[in-house]
Amino acid sequence: MMGNRSEAGSRLKRLRPYIAVAAVAALGAGAAVAVSVVNAGADQSPSAFSGYQVPGTVSKTLYLGHNGSTPIQHLVVIFDENESFDHYFGTYPYAANTDGTTFTAKPGTSTVNGLYTSITSTGPVGPLLTSNPNGLNPTRLTHGQALTSDQNHGYKAEELAEDGGAMDQFPTYTQTAPSTGCGIEYCPAGIVMDYFDGNTVTGLWNYAQNYAMSENNWDTGFGPSTPGALNVISGSTAAATALTPPWSATPNAPATSTNIADGSMIGDADPYYDECADTNHTLTNPLGVDSGENIGDLMNSSHVSWGWFQGGFAPTSSDSVGAICGASHTNIGGGSSLDYSAHHNPFEYYASTANPAHLAPTSLSEIGYTDQANHQYDLSLFTDALNGTGGATLPSVSYLKAPEYQDGHPGYSDPLDEQTFLVNTINSIEKSKYWASTAIVVTYDDSDGWYDHVAPPVVNGSHDTAIDSAICTSAKVTIGDNGRCGYSQRLPMLVISPWTRTNYVTNNLTDTASVVKFIEDNWLHGQRIPGSFDASSGSLDAPCGLLNFFTFPHLKPVILDPTTGAVVS
Repeated sequence: MMGNRSEAGSRLKRLRPYIAVAAVAALGAGAAVAVSVVNAGADQSPSAFSGYQVPGTVSKTLYLGHNGSTPIQHLVVIFDENESFDHYFGTYPYAANTDGTTFTAKPGTSTVNGLYTSITSTGPVGPLLTSNPNGLNPTRLTHGQALTSDQNHGYKAEELAEDGGAMDQFPTYTQTAPSTGCGIEYCPAGIVMDYFDGNTVTGLWNYAQNYAMSENNWDTGFGPSTPGALNVISGSTAAATALTPPWSATPNAPATSTNIADGSMIGDADPYYDECADTNHTLTNPLGVDSGENIGDLMNSSHVSWGWFQGGFAPTSSDSVGAICGASHTNIGGGSSLDYSAHHNPFEYYASTANPAHLAPTSLSEIGYTDQANHQYDLSLFTDALNGTGGATLPSVSYLKAPEYQDGHPGYSDPLDEQTFLVNTINSIEKSKYWASTAIVVTYDDSDGWYDHVAPPVVNGSHDTAIDSAICTSAKVTIGDNGRCGYSQRLPMLVISPWTRTNYVTNNLTDTASVVKFIEDNWLHGQRIPGSFDASSGSLDAPCGLLNFFTFPHLKPVILDPTTGAVVS
């Protein structure tokens, strides 16, 4: 199972510090512990992941990655929607405490590159808060204003808002505040500049207090959800084309789509290989196809177990065309939306990793392995995998997508519904036997066009003046493919794991494709996807980064209240 002896010995030697600290930390907590080492490189069967668990305790089993490089045996990526860094963390760690859940930062908490220059006894101060170059000053959003309008997060709109790096045109280009009002949504003039604090996004602020957060993480490229979703599984939006839907009058014909430019996805075309696309095939918009490679292809080739788990993926019915994903929920304001959003599922754009009919796995024990579900699952099956229901085991890599009302997307979701999903999910992982070997990454697909004051490092430019503005056309093209300009805006990224520092903010440069890079490095011997941003992306486990393998792991989890976001234990 470990391969040849010399290779196994080399791997064990590299991991001895990790094994020792896991054992010492666990014993220091007063638990009876058995620490074992399991390498997943040769055998990906469920039995290879069983390990040893002391009854009644969190498992202290230490697993190795696919190539034995880190103690992370399980990666869970919670991929939420549409928040800039300043929108959620602009005044971290100061909260007004005038409404919502009280938040008080721990002594020694680091400040961030936020909206302030200093924090006084009366709160954060600085010119960005009082004389902002956008002509409108950022205003704190209260707990009662959590359900806001959606902003304009189109590919070029975001470029224009950044104004060549001046970051001063957000009200002009990305604000969406209808003059007739927004119904149940809060949408005053200037809302695109506004921000929440730890009285509303309490859970995320408490995770930052107890684990690790980045203040220098970026959306790989400009644009809305689909480009971000493609980047978190491939680091590339290239190799994109459009076809008419199978249910249209001209089925499967090549089509022109404003969501695709120069062969790159820049908008939200629904995926072609998905019977629930175009709002359960009630529309006939052109559908997107990607013919490139994604991380699922690489994991399949190396026999690494994985899955994409999304709310509402299980069909509620079918018709003559195919599956219908009709499950829906209401948000805190009473607004209803379908749980499943097809353009939020990136693997459905690729023929190799799609599950068009949304078939369930042939058995629960096949979760994470290749069968008729093709690694695409309803979110409920993640709970089965975590709990071992029906012989299921947790895949090495799991991507989680909340149902729409809980994914954080302004307009139909909000920070409070999002918090409920995040905390319930993270609590369940922390209480599982997998906790000691798991890293949970919480990050976002795009900024929604919300204001952030930091100009992006544009690492790849464009030659196409028709779709790109000066911030992109003046930058060097290093990766190729117009329509792939980036980085674009700062996005939140947190890692929750025993293998982080506590109350830590890193300034290491990362982007959405850093998730892809970590999977490649931890399980795939550093293999890269051709034409991807992965090769140039920062590492999650670089020195002084989000993951830390050189001190004692903190195995005792921090449990939060899913309603308030406050620390329970």
